[in-house]
Amino acid sequence: MALVVVGVSSSRSTYAAALEESIADVAALVDTWQSDENDPFSLFLHGGVVEARRFMSSAVELHRAMLLLASNIDDILERGERLVRAQKVLESAMARLQLELGILLSAISAHDDDDDDVIDHVRSVAEAMMGAGYGMECVTTFKSHRRAEFAAAVRRLLGYAPSQHATWHRLAWDDVGGMVRTWHTAAGFAFNFAFSGERALCRRVFDADVADRVFEGIAVDHAADLLAVAESAVARARRRNAPERLFHVLDVHATLAEILPAVVSVLGEKSDAAARATAALRNAGEAARGILVGFEEAIQKTAAATAAGGGAVHPLTRYVMNYLVLLADYHDTLARIYQQARVSGDASPEYSPIGRLLSVLLRKLDAMAGRHRSPAVRSLFMANNTHYVGKKVRGSDKLEGIVVGEDWSTEEETRRHVDAFVHVAWRGVLVVGGEGADVAVREVVAAQRGWVVADDELGDVIRNAAAAAVVPAYRALYRRHGTAAWMTPGDVSAAIGRLFGGARTAVEGATPRGHRLRLTSSSSLDKLVGP
Repeated sequence: MALVVVGVSSSRSTYAAALEESIADVAALVDTWQSDENDPFSLFLHGGVVEARRFMSSAVELHRAMLLLASNIDDILERGERLVRAQKVLESAMARLQLELGILLSAISAHDDDDDDVIDHVRSVAEAMMGAGYGMECVTTFKSHRRAEFAAAVRRLLGYAPSQHATWHRLAWDDVGGMVRTWHTAAGFAFNFAFSGERALCRRVFDADVADRVFEGIAVDHAADLLAVAESAVARARRRNAPERLFHVLDVHATLAEILPAVVSVLGEKSDAAARATAALRNAGEAARGILVGFEEAIQKTAAATAAGGGAVHPLTRYVMNYLVLLADYHDTLARIYQQARVSGDASPEYSPIGRLLSVLLRKLDAMAGRHRSPAVRSLFMANNTHYVGKKVRGSDKLEGIVVGEDWSTEEETRRHVDAFVHVAWRGVLVVGGEGADVAVREVVAAQRGWVVADDELGDVIRNAAAAAVVPAYRALYRRHGTAAWMTPGDVSAAIGRLFGGARTAVEGATPRGHRLRLTSSSSLDKLVGP
């Protein structure tokens, strides 16, 4: 039905007739295409495009006829009665289109936002509703459906509603850590893909100025909720600078650095989301540096009285080195954090957290060695621990690449301590003469039964060094003083070969090459490295 547009001089009856025709036409269409909200069917998807467009154009024509009649100042009473009837019919038509809009938006969701025909239908419905004066209802319905769909997609990825971050202060850190892990995926999906796709959909359905306002209404709260998860995780970590919390903070920083360009691009450089993401990135960097400073202080304050028995690898050494192996995987993120700190003047240009922690550990080990009364055990302790450090460094390509070029070499340090150990432990054999050498050998062997080495590799080095230093000197004494009661040089060599488990067994608890110890959830380093 086409409405005849008449001039200002046209008679009142012409407007009235046109309106009556529109009312009848639209009322008939509404009756024909009534749909149950519990089991809705679509004008477009079930009735066909031609019929759907007829419905929408008729509703728009009814609205135009109402405007024309309303502009005629004659016979206000009769005009008002017709307009009331027309408004009721128009409301019924718009309610049907509002339902249609919801059906189509759900169809877009089901088709992963890639059904061009359905999106075109949505635009047609939006144009009809706006053309009939129901733009607000159209926008409200659109935003409601798209917000719900977006929230559901994020919730599926997260495994929880982003708003739950508000209750994190009541959760154990392990639970928070699990929630943070899924946040990385959800945040990357939302800011790198979903938001830009949502904005593109809005611009296909609405004109540019309306589209941007609609997109903002859909995106702003979701963006805020997602950023609040990062803010809450960092805040929890900062309240208790436990070393094991660092890795989630670094993950948050890496994700924020990745999504920040997308936040700025999609939501705007001056948007609240961009400001919050920038602040969260800065706070995550500060939190990470704070945790590392706290960890360094914890290493320095570890009680020296906790020296390992028998000169074994100290628990502190195991913890720190396994920690550094894990930390090496975050080298790029750490480099960004400290580069930002250098730019702001908060860190020295030479600062390397991993190299620094390694140096702090080695100095601490040197101090701990002094707790051993026996000079031999002191040297063995340092040989074991420097050997373990070097093995962990060599076992991690990333860690080795980071610390290469440092001022120290663990291989040289270990060899120096091995030589010192052999000299001190076997000095009695090397300096005494006569039958005293045989007694000294027995005493040294008996003493070393309670001492341990880090692994077979170091055991071989120590046994070979001891044999090379002791056996020739003992052989010379044996030739001059040997009796049936003396140990033969072969006996001495065999005794040395059996020390520290020989080549048959490794020290219980030694960490295999490449193995990564799971970090404890305890925040007390003293508990971790206790006796």
